[in-house]
Amino acid sequence: MEIKDIGGQIIDASIKVHRALGPGLLESAYQACLAFELQQRGLRVETEVVQPVKYEGLNIDAGYRLDMIVENSVIIENKSVEQLLPVHQAQLLTYLRLRNFRLGYLINWNVQLIKDGIHRMVNNL
Repeated sequence: MEIKDIGGQIIDASIKVHRALGPGLLESAYQACLAFELQQRGLRVETEVVQPVKYEGLNIDAGYRLDMIVENSVIIENKSVEQLLPVHQAQLLTYLRLRNFRLGYLINWNVQLIKDGIHRMVNNL
C-alpha cells in the first residue's frame, strides 16, 4: 500500500471514530479506537512504541513513546487538548526525523469537527 493510501485510511478512520465518540474523552480512548479501526481495515498498527534518542552511536531510552505507527511508515500523534501548540508540531517533526519517516499526522480529538483537528505533517528528510 502506498503512503498516500495509508494517509487516506488514517483520515477516514479518524472521521469514523470521532463521529462515534465526539470530543471530550481522553487521548487513550481515541487511540485505542483508532488502532482498532485501522486494524479492521487490514493495516498493521503499533501503539506506544519506544523511541530511543541516538547519541554518539548509542540508543538512549529517554522515555519517548510514539502514540502510533501505521504500516511501519506513518506516525500518528494523538492529542485531546483545548488547542494544539507549536510544541506538539515540533514533537511530531522530531519523531519523524528520529525514525526517518516522511509522513505523520497530529490529531487533536477535542474539536467539534475532526477535520479541524487533523494536521498532516511531512518530514522533508
